[in-house]
Amino acid sequence: MADADVIPIGSGGRPGRGSGRRTTPSAAARALAGPNAGRSKKPKAKPAEPDTNAPSAVDETVTELPSPAGQSTSTADSTSQSGRTSQSGGTDRARGISQLGGSSQPDSTSQPGGTDRSSTRTQGRLPDLGALAGLAGLDFAALEKVVRDMFGADGERRVAEWLAFLRRRLSGEYEVDEFGFDSDLTDQILLPMLRPLAEKWFRVEVRGVENIPDSGSALIVANHSGTMPLDGLITQLIVADHTNRPLRTLAADLVFRTPFVGEWSRKGGATLANNDDAERLLRQGNLVGVWPEGFKGLGKPFSERYKLQRFGRGGFVSAAMRTGVPIVPCSIVGAEEIYPLVGNLSSLARLMGVPYVPVTPFFPLLGPLGLIPLPSKWLIEFGEPIRTDEFPDGAADDPMLVFNVTDQVRETIQQTLYTLLVQRRSVFF
Repeated sequence: MADADVIPIGSGGRPGRGSGRRTTPSAAARALAGPNAGRSKKPKAKPAEPDTNAPSAVDETVTELPSPAGQSTSTADSTSQSGRTSQSGGTDRARGISQLGGSSQPDSTSQPGGTDRSSTRTQGRLPDLGALAGLAGLDFAALEKVVRDMFGADGERRVAEWLAFLRRRLSGEYEVDEFGFDSDLTDQILLPMLRPLAEKWFRVEVRGVENIPDSGSALIVANHSGTMPLDGLITQLIVADHTNRPLRTLAADLVFRTPFVGEWSRKGGATLANNDDAERLLRQGNLVGVWPEGFKGLGKPFSERYKLQRFGRGGFVSAAMRTGVPIVPCSIVGAEEIYPLVGNLSSLARLMGVPYVPVTPFFPLLGPLGLIPLPSKWLIEFGEPIRTDEFPDGAADDPMLVFNVTDQVRETIQQTLYTLLVQRRSVFF
């Protein structure tokens, strides 16, 4: 694959340069994000049902539901006065369950029926397991013991969060931004799936997290390696866990052309690597991650491990300069050993339209078992930010200045990699 197709981020104008004038995501990013990107997922209102003199069995059941504070809810009463039904379920019973599974995040949107969701969520932020056990006819003490045995001391909170997440997905009360990023799905599904891999398998040790800004934009630039892009996913998890901020990643177009992978990558916060979209994300105050080596870094032989490849034409530097955000170098040790690349089936790769088809000591010899990454010891260090807001206007259009800053970022990461390799006791410990 040509170098310009993978490493530099730049789709308009000269290679590696952004226009700086785009106010909406690029056409390529909008096509990848799908037709529903940037729209809130809100349930459609059900048509109003005629009032009846006799209350239904559902109304009586919901009226007697205990709230988390041990008091009866007034959902059925407020609904009967308004003469309208709940959006999410179309019945008073759905409204009662919505109160039990309300999100802990504030929401000022009011539901039909005169009930303010913000006040509802303040009174019952998470489901009461005692109330749910009563509805199912279970012994609460036994249920609580099972939950604690399975999930630990904070099991009740975790189960409550899951129930609240399921309620939001079923009722459609979640948002997808203009790039297709689904923060609710990422926080509740995608990142928790990566956490055991990072904590138990790779035993990631993190340094320099204080160099990531608590607020405002920053461009995190990291080395790329390991045959498969697990280093990007683990970095995304580390940033989210230590800063409580999502890391919006820039990925090559091949990622989004891959079935299933492209869809989940988009929902997880990745967008197409081009300057216009990178600048837009940075202007919105996001943390943005980029791996300038691209597939050249991922697919380099094991004999060249921890030797950085070329950082493209410096498109990421020009994006940072145009937006005036700091560049945070990130050095990752450990990813090189998860899939030691000893060969490349280049002919098969050309037929498949991919940069390489890796051959490792275990793949394809062991089949699917060869896809299990080796449990190498990981060290991740975030370096001191490199400021770009002090450069004069038009600095992003100066090729020599952009090249010098690019080389400075690359050299900083390379020297940090050598230091971390010396400090790491062994590959697997």
